[in-house]
Amino acid sequence: MVEAYMPESRWRLGVAALMVGGGLLLGGVVLFRGLLGGGGGGSEGAKPGTDVSRVAFRDEEGNRHTLADYRGRVVLVDVWATWCPPCRRSLPEVAELQKVGGEAYAVLPISVDRGGWSDVKPFLAQNPQLGLTAYLPDGGEALDAFGPIPGIPTTILVDREGRLIKRWSGYGEGLARRALDEAVGRR
Repeated sequence: MVEAYMPESRWRLGVAALMVGGGLLLGGVVLFRGLLGGGGGGSEGAKPGTDVSRVAFRDEEGNRHTLADYRGRVVLVDVWATWCPPCRRSLPEVAELQKVGGEAYAVLPISVDRGGWSDVKPFLAQNPQLGLTAYLPDGGEALDAFGPIPGIPTTILVDREGRLIKRWSGYGEGLARRALDEAVGRR
């Protein structure tokens, strides 16, 4: 025999659990979007041609840099985090591109980990095979010129004058290499 009656206390408990779970999910999405600068203004980000040279970041020693410091070179910015599975898959490619950059281009992996260097340094120490030089945003609004970053990894390609060429979210094997090759080939 199937029991069709549910005591009121169990029903209320079920509704309360659904409401709490939904609230936590919504709160997590809002927090995540806020962390990545995703508040307002749509989710498509800055348009090609936008001057992003004011984007500021810091190296491990605390030195401040901007994309303007790289004028004359194509720059690939990889926005990532240590806890992000697609980011972890993309990092070997990012690290390899960073190693061979030279005068033609620069690769700047900028971590958005909430813990900053206390998250990034142990991750890099556990993954020495990467040989990655990482950076952190220089404050909460440092990446705003890129527009909202709806997900990570997000890759931003910048021309020699500090203007956005293209951007994309997610990882596709070889995509960054092809985009860099195309951008470096432009004059």
